[in-house]
Amino acid sequence: MKVLWLCNVMMPMIAKQFNLEASNKEGWLSGLASVILKKGHENGIELAVAFPAPEKMLSEGHEVCTHAITIQGDSLVCYGFREDVSRPEFYDGGLEDRLRRIIESCRPDMVHCFGTEYPHTLAMCRIFPQKQRLLISIQGLCSVYAESYFANMPEKVVKSVTLRDYLKRDSIREQQQKFAMRGRMEIEAVKLAGNIAGRTEWDRFHTKEWNPEARYYNMNETLRESFYGAEWNREACIPYSIFLSQGDYPIKGFHYMLKAMPEILKKFPDAKVYVAGNSVIEYRTIKQKLKISGYGKYLRKLIRENGLQDRIVMLGKLDEEQMRERYLKSHLFVCCSSIENSPNSLGEAMLLGMPCISADVGGVPSIFTGGEDGILYEGFRKGLNNDRDLEAVSARLANAVIEIWNNQEKQDEYCRNARNHAEKNHNREINCAKMTEIYTKIVMEQGE
Repeated sequence: MKVLWLCNVMMPMIAKQFNLEASNKEGWLSGLASVILKKGHENGIELAVAFPAPEKMLSEGHEVCTHAITIQGDSLVCYGFREDVSRPEFYDGGLEDRLRRIIESCRPDMVHCFGTEYPHTLAMCRIFPQKQRLLISIQGLCSVYAESYFANMPEKVVKSVTLRDYLKRDSIREQQQKFAMRGRMEIEAVKLAGNIAGRTEWDRFHTKEWNPEARYYNMNETLRESFYGAEWNREACIPYSIFLSQGDYPIKGFHYMLKAMPEILKKFPDAKVYVAGNSVIEYRTIKQKLKISGYGKYLRKLIRENGLQDRIVMLGKLDEEQMRERYLKSHLFVCCSSIENSPNSLGEAMLLGMPCISADVGGVPSIFTGGEDGILYEGFRKGLNNDRDLEAVSARLANAVIEIWNNQEKQDEYCRNARNHAEKNHNREINCAKMTEIYTKIVMEQGE
């Protein structure tokens, strides 16, 4: 059974083969691919992978490249194709021809698209003739994210436009519109696919609403390899350190954390927030000042008003090993997003057995049980007054942090439960077997 994966990025395990810089996004796909390849003789799956290729990988003038590589003794055929992933809100009709050429070369029994966030998924759904052999795995849902994008921010912040925003046509409001544009392509793709794989009640609800005829499969995700086996230890962490895995755009809710900090500091004056990923608040050089975004300017305002200059540490982009070490050093993981499906960052924190708090949004309750795995607090809700409810959500976040740090015995119970829950959700062997079962059903039962 030949299966073609369509991925949003080149997996780190492939980038390493070509001495190219690997994206930190979707690193968990490498772990899943490794398991699939290792068990190829048992599961009968011959795997191939297609992804938007960096220019260094494409030959001059070529829009598709093919490479056969070896990963720990297992062979893998890779197809790279040209796509401007920096502008995912625009549909490139040329993708259809590029993907058609890949299909003709690979001749897969089925195609598995990971995510709906980029135009290549819609292009594949349009050109692949056997829709019943087409599977889309839901990651996020841009169309729904667009509705939560402003995340209770004041209207004047939403309307603000910096020089950078004006020149790049990328203000907060324009960013939200781009998500909506991507969402329209996403809905069309879901409507075309014969099969959907998801892992939360939230993504099941929305995809069923868009395509009630598609067959829905529940399939949990396998996380990045280095997060299996390691375990959080209170004695080794930095006391009262809070870790956020991202904070560079409104959905991730960094502003909620900044609004919550004054109340947290009253009880725990040593508290600090560490934020991984791209920093949008840098303001030291003239270049950084010119490049500040509307959201970055708002975050800086909150930091200044709340006296948090020495309480926020921007870590920059971290690779897999650095991320794991930061989790292990932290006293608490917080997911304060305005919307999520099932964030892998939360899954990784749970798998390590560290204290976790999350906003009760989107699909989070399907992977994280409030009162058992940690604290689930009421987060963003659509249709609420921004100013009033920004304060209310932030206050609930502050109360959750204070509550979990006030009760070490309960915290230990949460850590044990979270780790046990995540070990079941993200079990590599079980998830690989489930994926093989789904592939077999699609090819054997729905193929003709």
